[in-house]
Amino acid sequence: MRKRISLAMAAAMALSVSAVGSMPVMAADVSITIFNSKMEIQSQMEEMAAEYSEAKGVDVEVYYSNDTVAAHLGTRYASNDPYTISMVDAKDIYSLGAEHAVDLSGEQWVEDTTEEIAIDGAVYGFPVCVEARGLIYNADAIEAITGETFDPTAYATLDSFKELLATLVEGGMESPVAIMKEDWSLAGHFLAEVYEEQEDVDAFITSLHEGSADLINNAKFNAKMDYFDTMMENNYAKDSAIAAEREVSEMMLAEGQVAFMFGGNWDWAVINAYDYSENMGIMPVPQNTEDGTNTKLEGGGSKYFFIDNSDNTSEEQVQAAKDFLNWLVYEEDGQDFIVNKCALVPAYSNITLEVADPLGASVKGFADAGNLIPNYNYLPDDHYSICGGFMQKYLAGQSDRETLASEIEGYWSSTTPVEH
Repeated sequence: MRKRISLAMAAAMALSVSAVGSMPVMAADVSITIFNSKMEIQSQMEEMAAEYSEAKGVDVEVYYSNDTVAAHLGTRYASNDPYTISMVDAKDIYSLGAEHAVDLSGEQWVEDTTEEIAIDGAVYGFPVCVEARGLIYNADAIEAITGETFDPTAYATLDSFKELLATLVEGGMESPVAIMKEDWSLAGHFLAEVYEEQEDVDAFITSLHEGSADLINNAKFNAKMDYFDTMMENNYAKDSAIAAEREVSEMMLAEGQVAFMFGGNWDWAVINAYDYSENMGIMPVPQNTEDGTNTKLEGGGSKYFFIDNSDNTSEEQVQAAKDFLNWLVYEEDGQDFIVNKCALVPAYSNITLEVADPLGASVKGFADAGNLIPNYNYLPDDHYSICGGFMQKYLAGQSDRETLASEIEGYWSSTTPVEH
C-alpha cells in the first residue's frame, strides 16, 4: 500500500512539474502588491486585482503614483517596503534590474516575445505591451469636410499636411488640432523623436552632452519644430495652450471637434470614455524630410514588470508574482485584460486576440510591417520635467526656437547620460 501511495505521489508531482511550462501554478493565501505607472489603466488594474483575487485566492493590491518612477520606487526601497511587482519604463529596468529584480530567464513567456529586457544574460523585464507614438487622426471628422476617403499616407510631408489643415479650416473646422501640454507628452514623447530619428542616436546624445550638437542647425530638430509650429498655429487652445486639459482635448478629438492630436495608442483608454468615432488611427508625424522617418511611428516594448528580489518579498510572493505574469500571457482572462480591457497591443506571439481599438490596430499594422523606429529608452529621470518645462514655455509663446534649442543643449551638457 505504501509503495502504491508513493508511486501515486511521484506521478502527481511529475504531472505538476511538467505542467509548469504550459499553465501557471497559482499560489494560495498570499498577498502581492503591484505598482502601476500607466495612469490610463489604473481603474482597469484595480478592477482586475479584485477579480483576480477572488478567482485565484491571491490578495492583489494595485497602487499608482504621480511621482517619477525612480523617485517613487526609491522611497519605497528606502523604507524597506518594495512592491512585489513594479511597472516601470525600460530605462528603469536597466538601472534597477540587476540589483532589485528576480531573474526570469527560465519563464516560458521569454520564448514568446522579442521585447524582454535582459542584462548580462539575465531577463529582468517582462514587457507589458507594445506602444507607439505619432499623430492621432479622426478620419470621420476629416472626411465630413473633404468629402473624400482619408488616406494618411498622402500627408507624409509637412507641406501636404498644411494644405489639408487649410482645407479643414475653410470647411468650417476653425481649429483642427489639439496639443497636450503635459511634460511627459512634450518631452518624453515628442521631443524624444528628435533624438530617435537621428542617424546615430547614441552619438547624437553624446554630442549634446559634450556641447557639440548645434541643435538650432540640426535638420531633424528643425523638421520636428516646423511641424510643432504648424500644430500650434491650428491649436484650438492656442490662446491658453498651457491651460488645456488633457481630458477635454481627448474628448474633442474623439467626437470630431478637432481632427489631429499627437499621442499614442495608450490614448484610446481615455478616448473610449467619450462618444468617439471608430474611424480613427495613428499616422507618422508629417515632415519635409527625405530620410523615410515620416513613414514610420516611434515605438516598441513599452512598460515592463519586474519582480522584487529583496528579503521583503517571500518565495511564496515571488511565485505568486510569476503566476500573475503567466496569467497575463497564457490564460484567456489575462489576455482579454491586456487586449480588450486595457486596449493594449500585446508583446507576445501566442496572443492572437484581435486588437479591437483603432489606435492599437494602427500600431500593430506598423509593427507587423517593421515600420517602427525604436524608442530611446535611456532618457534621464528629470528629462520629462526639465525639458518638458522648456517645451511648455515654447508652447505658451514665452520663448523662441533658438532659446529652446539653447535650453535643451544646456540641460544635456549638465546631466549625465544613462549608461546602457
